Amino acid sequence: MTTGVAGSFPAGLGSNPGHPVPLGFVFRSRSKDEKVPTDKVPVTDSNESRHPEAKKGRPTPKRSEAQSQRRSVANTSMTRKDASKRQREERRAALDRQRQALAGGDERYLPARDKGPVRKFARDFIDSRFNVAEFFLPMAVVILVLSVVRVASLQNIALLLWLVVIVLIVLDAFVTGFRLKKRLAERFPDQNRKGAVAYGLMRSLQMRRLRLPKPQVKRGERP
Repeated sequence: MTTGVAGSFPAGLGSNPGHPVPLGFVFRSRSKDEKVPTDKVPVTDSNESRHPEAKKGRPTPKRSEAQSQRRSVANTSMTRKDASKRQREERRAALDRQRQALAGGDERYLPARDKGPVRKFARDFIDSRFNVAEFFLPMAVVILVLSVVRVASLQNIALLLWLVVIVLIVLDAFVTGFRLKKRLAERFPDQNRKGAVAYGLMRSLQMRRLRLPKPQVKRGERP
């Protein structure tokens, strides 16, 4: 049996059948009437660093750090350009020091193949004596001129000179290499002498004024 009040439940369904319950009370929003206590809301500290086991794995960077990172990224191209320019300047300076060392004999800036007391002794040994091979270029010019002339006798002389020059160069290189190897063994018994004899023989093939590093001893001077 229902009551005469509109919008109420049957009297038998409520705990107090004499007092009907309005529908507005049943369907009203809890968000307007009931507020969650502020003391139950968890408060997080924004300045607190994140635990290492958290998903992010690192603390949030500060604003100044983030701005500096953005500026560094924005200036990356300029930094590369400056770095390449600096490398070119350093390479040019190193080449200038090396050129001066080849002219003056400064051991600090010589190329790796010319560094060391063993190589220096080999250079001085070759520069202190006359070598047949250093005169090969001017003799080759003379022989070439004689061979061009259409005279049979001169062409025969040119051919003979070719043979004599080649034999003299081979003999002189053999004697020079033997003496240089002996002197190196006496002077540097405990140091690495590998390649020093070949280094000296290759130097003997060049004209004295064209040798690099420049000769530091005079002819006939004992190194």
